[in-house]
Order: sequence, then structure tokens, then C-alpha cells
Amino acid sequence: MMSLEGKKILVGITGGIAAYKIASFVRLLKKQGAEVRCMMTPASSDFITPLTLSTLSESPVGIEFYNPKTGEWTNHVEWALWADVMIFAPVTANSLAKMAHGFSDNFLMATYLSAKCPVFIAPAMDLDMYQHQTIKDNLARLESFGYTIIPAESGFLASGLTGQGRMAEPEVLLQYLQDHFYADPRFSDKQFLVTAGPTYEAIDPVRFIGNHSSGKMGFALAEAITSLGGKVVLISGPSSLQVKHKNIELIRVTSALEMLDAVQQKWGQTDLGIFAAAVADYRPAVAENQKIKKTADELEIRLEKNPDILSWAASNRPAGANQKVVGFALETQNGLEYAKGKLEKKKLDAIVLNEMGDPGVGFGTDTNSVKLLFKSNKMRSFELQSKQELAFSLLNELMNNLYE
Repeated sequence: MMSLEGKKILVGITGGIAAYKIASFVRLLKKQGAEVRCMMTPASSDFITPLTLSTLSESPVGIEFYNPKTGEWTNHVEWALWADVMIFAPVTANSLAKMAHGFSDNFLMATYLSAKCPVFIAPAMDLDMYQHQTIKDNLARLESFGYTIIPAESGFLASGLTGQGRMAEPEVLLQYLQDHFYADPRFSDKQFLVTAGPTYEAIDPVRFIGNHSSGKMGFALAEAITSLGGKVVLISGPSSLQVKHKNIELIRVTSALEMLDAVQQKWGQTDLGIFAAAVADYRPAVAENQKIKKTADELEIRLEKNPDILSWAASNRPAGANQKVVGFALETQNGLEYAKGKLEKKKLDAIVLNEMGDPGVGFGTDTNSVKLLFKSNKMRSFELQSKQELAFSLLNELMNNLYE
């Protein structure tokens, strides 16, 4: 799991109703181990108190250059030099214009103009304002400075209207910062494909053959890839999980045949394929159009083999492409023997062995313990950990060994 341990985050708050969300954002940053300072425009204190932010950040809040009660001067240049990154949220239309054109009428704006670090800007305003050409021009101008704009989201607004203008949620703001600090150049120029979840093979309109896969490992891998700077196509069988990152293209399928079709459509643009899905080996030879009635004591269903998606991918690499294929093997006995056989037979570059039986390992769990085997005969074991942590560990090992 990515942390922000020791990172110095300077949070700037301007006078919009979304300022109330910054309390949650600061808590998230502190939970990640970041050092946090907050600076506010005077108007923002109408929406959230400096005491709240000072308490949560465990640091003084900057509002004015001079504090007449203490006689202390707050040095905006020192604050700007302290920060590893500045993030402004929410940013009103008024503050956005000041930032785009260099106005400096308060402590926050003076600190912003002294920035030597990366700057992130999360606008928030009513939907008509957000669509006004001057707002678009100001956002484009700020982007031209090299700053990152975190787009407003659609939803219910303080005006009572519904549309685009809501400040991005605190979790989204956090994701942008994590992506910034943990971007890995090994991922930025590669396109990944990940399969996840089970497949359901229809018996009739209400019954199917499937398995207990939740898709958690595949989804964790997709999220980790994008957090490291890669782009990924995630092809998932039936799962209740949702993607969080903007660089994940999610394709939902139901059956093995549908998953194969989706893989075939995307395979030519893929640099590294990770096949974590638990694809059903067999499907009913005939899927009934109507529900089968319980009229007999026994029911026979003839099954036929599903296509081997992993073998197809390994055998259909584009000519001249340095395309890599990683499989998954879920075993209940003789796992190492079966995984090695699968690695060789299907001509894979690597395979992840998942052996069921131990506590915390298997379908539906939030944790996993696996072995990673390479065609070079190298093997790496990973102790029980969260699937999110395991995803980062696996990806680092894959990149180190497959792209030496």
C-alpha cells in the first residue's frame, strides 16, 4: 500500500462550501503519514474553522501575514519552500482567476506565487460557472504553467442544481498525490491488460456454472498499475467491485467466450498481460432458453471445454513485439508441480501460484500469500499480506525480471 510517509503537503483552502470536506482530506493525509500544513483565505473560515484544521493537521494554520495578538510574522516564502507539493481545494472562481493572472491579495495567494514545487488545483463552483468560457480559459492557463487540474465532479450542488462543479472527493485528491509521488517510469510507456473475477456459464436463464472468485486480486493489480503511472484495460467477469482510477478501462463480461472476445480485441495494443481471472474450464453444451423445471430426481448436463484464454494470448503475440504474459494458478494440492507444468506448457513468462487451504488465502479474502515463478526458474515467495500490498510487490518483481 502506498503511503505518504514524511511527505510535506501544503493544503490551500478558499471560500467555497466544499471547504467542509477538507477536514476529511487532512485526516486521510495524516493517516498516510504525511506532514500537513493548511493555509486559508479569510473567506474560507466561514465554512471551516482554523481550529479544526490546526487540530487535525497538528500544525498552525496560515491565514494572515501578521498576527497582531502574538506579534508574529508568517513568512509565505518559507511556507512555499517547506512544501513538497501544494494542493488547493476547493478553488472558487474568484481564487482561480487570481491564480491564473497573478493577483496576490492574501497570504494564500502570496504563498502560491512563491511555489517551487508541483501544484494541484481542485476547482469547485456551480455548474454554469464551471462551464463559463473564462473559467475554461483560466483552467487551461494554469495547466499551461505545468499545474495539475483535478476536474470537478458531477452531482448535487449547493445551489440545489445537479451537474458538474462538485469538488473531487477527498479520496480522489489523495489518489492524485499518491500517483504523483509513486509514478514509476517503467510503467508510463506501457499498456497493461488484466483479467479478473469468475466467469458464469449459463445453464438456463437463472442458473449457471461458476466459482467463488471475487475479482479482488485482479482489481488490486489494475489499481496498482495505474497508481504507478501505467494504463490498463481490466476485463472482469461478474463482480461487485468498482474501479477508482481514471486510467482504468473496465470491460465487464459474463462468460469465458465473452472474456476471450474482449481479450482478442485489446491484445494487439498490450505490452503486459496479467491473467488473474478464474475462468470456468467447462460450459454447458446447450444453454436452455427457459428455466429448467424440477421434474426428475436426476439431471444430466453435458459440458464442453471452454477456450483457454491464457494459451491463446501466449500463442498470439504480435510479431516483433516484446509482449509478456503472466498467468495465475489456483491449486489445492501439488501446487508447485502444477504451476511449473502450466508455465512451461503454455509458454508463459511468469506464473503466480495461489495455494488454497491456509487461513487468509483463497477466493473472497482481502489477503493472499503466493509464489511467483519465472520461466528462468527463479521463484519468489510472498508472505500473507493485503491484496493491495501484494499487487505492488508482484508488479515490482515482474518489472525487475521481465524487463531487465
